[in-house]
Amino acid sequence: MKNTASVSCSAKVQAVLAKYPDAREEHLIPILQDVQESNGYLSHDAIISIGRHIDISAIKVYGVATFYNQFRFQPLGRIHIQLCRGTACHVKGSRTILEQLEKYLKTAAGMTTSDGMFSYEVLACIGACGLAPALIVNGELRGKVNPDAIEDLLNEYRMKLEGA
Repeated sequence: MKNTASVSCSAKVQAVLAKYPDAREEHLIPILQDVQESNGYLSHDAIISIGRHIDISAIKVYGVATFYNQFRFQPLGRIHIQLCRGTACHVKGSRTILEQLEKYLKTAAGMTTSDGMFSYEVLACIGACGLAPALIVNGELRGKVNPDAIEDLLNEYRMKLEGA
């Protein structure tokens, strides 16, 4: 019998869970994917709700979610950067770009700045080896990125967003 105790959870999460009325543990990953797709990330409350919905502990839900790097546990920034660290990008200096992002955003990869403006993550490869080092900003591919121009790039996107 499923635990029906309520927990504060968004209507979006509840809508996803409603699509899985007889969900069992084998439905966990698709549910996590759908919740993240609708909510943007997996919140603490969403993890608890998912566990209760399929009658497993929140710790087990969290354990599965943290095993896969596709899942996020906080909202993305309004400007989201995906940095390629594949072989070609590594050889062409993506480590220095990562250091510059850490320096200017004052947060680690996988995190969001305190103002919610920026987030960034490191990807194994984005398939743009000929443009190394490369990154994606809000879905826009940027190739042959100069590590010394990271501050300017961040300001460019900030101004685009503020001017919109």
